[in-house]
Amino acid sequence: MPVETLLPESPGSVEITASRLGVWRGEVPSMPRAHRHDDLEFNFVLDGALEYLFGGSRVRVESGQMALFWAATPHRLIAKDATPSDIFWLHIPLAKVLSWGLPNRNLNELLINQLIVVPAAAVERNLESMFKSWTSDLESCEGETIALLEAHAVTRRALQHHLQSSSGADENQTLPAATGDCMMRVTTMAQFMTAHFRQNISMSDIASSAHLSPNYAMTLFRDVVGTTLGNYLTRCRVAEAQRLLITTSMTTVAIAHAAGFGSQSSFYDHFTRLCGSSPGTYRRSRLIP
Repeated sequence: MPVETLLPESPGSVEITASRLGVWRGEVPSMPRAHRHDDLEFNFVLDGALEYLFGGSRVRVESGQMALFWAATPHRLIAKDATPSDIFWLHIPLAKVLSWGLPNRNLNELLINQLIVVPAAAVERNLESMFKSWTSDLESCEGETIALLEAHAVTRRALQHHLQSSSGADENQTLPAATGDCMMRVTTMAQFMTAHFRQNISMSDIASSAHLSPNYAMTLFRDVVGTTLGNYLTRCRVAEAQRLLITTSMTTVAIAHAAGFGSQSSFYDHFTRLCGSSPGTYRRSRLIP
């Protein structure tokens, strides 16, 4: 993709939009800058394709595929095919999703800030018909209940397919069951880090957001999510640094500060470890048309 399609974004800008329940249909919209909102977002591509810059990764969703992700991660549509597109979009506030009582492992897949893409056939339902019915269902309380039940089932099937298709260590990873209260506290901490990773926050700040002691918070988060608070926070910062390297002409010193790293050396070390290349190499490899 040409550099010119990415650089016009204002350095570091991320629009925070309100969480809302709704379904829409249309072409891929123009998105001049990244945004985030506290919803589970579904994209079902009937025709054409869309491409996201999701955190620091480019992800393409083709016709006949569905994407779902926790939209608290900054994301931006960065490409539009010349051919017409036809996309369904569904937003469900995270508070409603948490009320579903998803299995820990399913919810973990959403909390670790990734955009999950599955074939529409994986949910074993006619997604086009379901999305069409949700458009009218959400206009009434009874219809909303039905739509959310169906969306709940679609989410579980999609995540089940995603987990079964995964390979390596994650496939064999078992995580202990957590009570609803524990999962709510873990989610609160993940939300806090996603919203405040650019700031100089401590483990105590993160624990306080969920009304926990630092030691218990660190143990609970590691046991439920499978990674430490520190690793999760670093991953949020590295993803933001990747986004800024791709979408702006900011210096690496400025990016280190904007992404929440305390020093240039810390930024370089963490980025190189997680991305397999230096920030400069990463930028050059992605900005060359």
